[in-house]
Amino acid sequence: AVFLSGDLMFASRVRGAAEAAGLDFQLAGTLPDKPGIQFVIVDLATRSGVVEGLMDMCLRICPKARVIAYGPHVQVARLDKARAAGIPVVMTRGQFDRALTGLFDD
Repeated sequence: AVFLSGDLMFASRVRGAAEAAGLDFQLAGTLPDKPGIQFVIVDLATRSGVVEGLMDMCLRICPKARVIAYGPHVQVARLDKARAAGIPVVMTRGQFDRALTGLFDD
């Protein structure tokens, strides 16, 4: 799982959930060019700039990865921009936080 975020505190929660599901975890600023990525998660509060072109990169690097973006519910423009960029799952931070415990179980 690759977590594109600058939020180190929340990253520890995402890391815990990913590792509990048996996944490798990497906190990054941009999508790493390495095979085997199963999840790409974008924190729109700290990394909304990576949204442009992200789906193209994912199709090239990790076409089977599940791509998820989340952000504060008050940052509607960032959520809309992620949807417009083709990210298949876009949710508020609260929705993501509630989904985190079972997120990597698929």
